[in-house]
Amino acid sequence: MLEGFVPWPAEFAERYREEGYWQGRTLYDLLRSAEREHRERTAVVAGDVRLTFGQLLRQVDELAAGLHGLGVRARDRVVVQLPNQASFVGLSFALFRLGAVPVMALPGHRRSEIVHLCRHADAVAYVVPDRFQGFDYRVLAREVRAEVPGLRHVLVAGEAAEFTPLDEVRAAPLDLPPVDPSEVALLLLSGGTTGLPKLIPRTHDDYAYNALACARALAMDEHGVYLAATPVAHNAALGCPGVLGTLLVGGKAVLAANPSPDEALPLVLREGVTLTTLVPPLVMMWLADPEVAKADLSGLLLQVGSSKFQPEVARRVTATLGCRLTQWYGIGEGLLTHTRLDDPEDVVLTTEGRPLCPADEVRVVDEAGRDVPRGEVGELLTRGPYTIRGYYRAPEQNARAFTPDGFFRTGDLVRLTPEGNLVVSGRVKDIIHRGGDKVSAEEVESHLLTHPAVRDVAVVGLPDERLGERVCAFVVPSSPSGDGQPLRLARLKAYLAERGLATYKMPDRLELVEGFPKTPVGKVDKKALRARGED
Repeated sequence: MLEGFVPWPAEFAERYREEGYWQGRTLYDLLRSAEREHRERTAVVAGDVRLTFGQLLRQVDELAAGLHGLGVRARDRVVVQLPNQASFVGLSFALFRLGAVPVMALPGHRRSEIVHLCRHADAVAYVVPDRFQGFDYRVLAREVRAEVPGLRHVLVAGEAAEFTPLDEVRAAPLDLPPVDPSEVALLLLSGGTTGLPKLIPRTHDDYAYNALACARALAMDEHGVYLAATPVAHNAALGCPGVLGTLLVGGKAVLAANPSPDEALPLVLREGVTLTTLVPPLVMMWLADPEVAKADLSGLLLQVGSSKFQPEVARRVTATLGCRLTQWYGIGEGLLTHTRLDDPEDVVLTTEGRPLCPADEVRVVDEAGRDVPRGEVGELLTRGPYTIRGYYRAPEQNARAFTPDGFFRTGDLVRLTPEGNLVVSGRVKDIIHRGGDKVSAEEVESHLLTHPAVRDVAVVGLPDERLGERVCAFVVPSSPSGDGQPLRLARLKAYLAERGLATYKMPDRLELVEGFPKTPVGKVDKKALRARGED
């Protein structure tokens, strides 16, 4: 097993296999089975690239052989920071074939996060595009390589400059050693309260179940077409069912460069998209677009999750867009709940549905860890065949995040309806949900406190119609203010950019204050700050 991975206890693993949740097949094996049945059908559409299943599998096998030639082996970690393009799909499956482990970084990550990921995972390689949305990732790669000398390879999808072009890595397919399906297949990222991402180890067994069970739940089959509108490295667009689940059942995966209606709507209409995943702020964007409202979306199922979806907005989905809706609650660590396709309208509009798997175990507890009566709010705890038993290489965090009997503490406040549907009501942790991304207030605060003009800072999330929440930094300036220059939002954002903070974590608003309200025990009263920010 991969060092630093926390496996399921033997008795649980045996039960999950006996009950059929774990099939004992790798993600690559499942793609190969789909290719045998659907070889000439279109598998991937991304920009100008169209690949059949046969072409995709050939690319995967050639990339796996080329990576093997570079010395990449089973259990090696590779940080993958690619946007929604065909190379992401081919590379991911090539790593699955080798038994190497992709670390799924996001396009918005910058030096701070990528250096952390490469170091924490002991990555042997880092894969980037040449440019995306005006940003040159080769410049970032130079910075990362300078700080992580153990990084052996930098591969670039596109013009590589001094690095290795990803296309040139391909080689004649090899007869490679088989991969154990119980091994770690990939590492997803979790935000959490520590700021820098924790790594979520997902095995071939558990993530195959995740992807295929989601596909079944949403009636995705070989006739289905999935649009990855949000970043494909996110759990939702990757395996819920996402691109992976769609391909494993023989469907077509369409990758959009961005989720804006201008980009996504033509793809929906041209490719006959039957399913896509959006976060609530993006749904609002689609609802506001007159072209989307005029289009015939009757064949589309909209999967919405990541943050609370207000019922009055949910109701507009069917009324304005004319498509069907399913609400989901999901965490990269595992548990998924969802409204069923035949659920009554009130369930679809007001809840996040029921657990995906019959073997999902769910508890709702108070601050002392005691189960609360059904209908009362408490923290959601869970364990099951696709919920991890520990973060990768994080024993101290695991001691806090998991109960002694293996339940994961989600940090989400929920209640259960009499019918067993989940209703999310808030967060225990200090996380801001901004446009589908999770921003750690503590991380942003730690960066801001290094600025010479900042004496103290408290970062909170404020309601925002477009983003869900926006990041507001309440700052007590230094006196005198460090370098004597006036403190402005643009200046702070430029400073954070120099420190390598991801763009989506930047404060959207700056409030200069003389001090902070305090709770009775002397802590900063962020609830009072939020109320002040909303005035």
